[in-house]
Amino acid sequence: MNTAVKKTTIGGQALIEGLMMRGPDLTAMGVRAPDGQITMETWATSPGAKPWYKKAPVIRGVFNMIDSQVLGFKCLMKSADLAGMEEEEPSRFEKWLAKTFHADLSVIVSTVAVVMGVVLALLLFMVAPTGLSSLLRPVVGSSMALSFIEGGIKLSLFILYLWATSRMKEMRRVYEYHGAEHKTIACYEAGKPLTVENIRGFTRFHPRCGTSFLVLVLLISILLFSVVTWTNPLVRVLLKLALLPLVVGLSYEVIRLAGRYNNPLTRIVSAPGLWIQRLTTREPDDDQLEVAIAVMKLVIPQDKDADIW
Repeated sequence: MNTAVKKTTIGGQALIEGLMMRGPDLTAMGVRAPDGQITMETWATSPGAKPWYKKAPVIRGVFNMIDSQVLGFKCLMKSADLAGMEEEEPSRFEKWLAKTFHADLSVIVSTVAVVMGVVLALLLFMVAPTGLSSLLRPVVGSSMALSFIEGGIKLSLFILYLWATSRMKEMRRVYEYHGAEHKTIACYEAGKPLTVENIRGFTRFHPRCGTSFLVLVLLISILLFSVVTWTNPLVRVLLKLALLPLVVGLSYEVIRLAGRYNNPLTRIVSAPGLWIQRLTTREPDDDQLEVAIAVMKLVIPQDKDADIW
């Protein structure tokens, strides 16, 4: 069941034992605490008017993605605390960092984790595919063919990474909450009351999803980077880095269109991302759906038209 009577701008992110949902007026997160209670928190989504660069087509994609990543990471770290995950004793190096920079240890660790994550992603999905493809230059004479081989390597690494994380016990629950998020939004878009019984029958796949966005980034990057020179692998990587904001901006506009319209073209565009979501979503249990319902209800605006695309 996935018939929609409206397309909402409300979206979210799976957390550790919970969810974050972002509505037009309020953003909320809910986490199932060890005692079984749902800990809730809300705050204003966008205090004040949006600056021009968050509204301008293509440009807004880069800034909105950065905002989403920062917010998502903060909520993820907070959910770990609320869910009662055990914290390891800080190492001597971590204590030295906190003392030297006069900052909260959790802020330092989070910042380092984000930086390392970005560096690892660039190495895995940009530098490594270029390096491996360059080894085939003596055999493959066509630059276009090399570009698509590079793209194939990039997609393969991405799918392998998602498959590996889906096998991790710790990530299974997160992916179940991801499914709960999608099913709850689908139920809301269909105009049905948000109950566990109603939500169970809806799909766990949604075209306007972070997974689909990443797939679009990869596919659009393959097309754009196919015109980038292969003369020097280092120059190629630097040029790809320079084009990355454009890739992100274009992907953002495409995912918006896919989430807003339902026609043959948008269904074709959404198909790869929906397929990959089979790795990043799982069917949730009723307790997880209850958390999704509680969070969703907090961010639905009083003005029924405020969240329409």
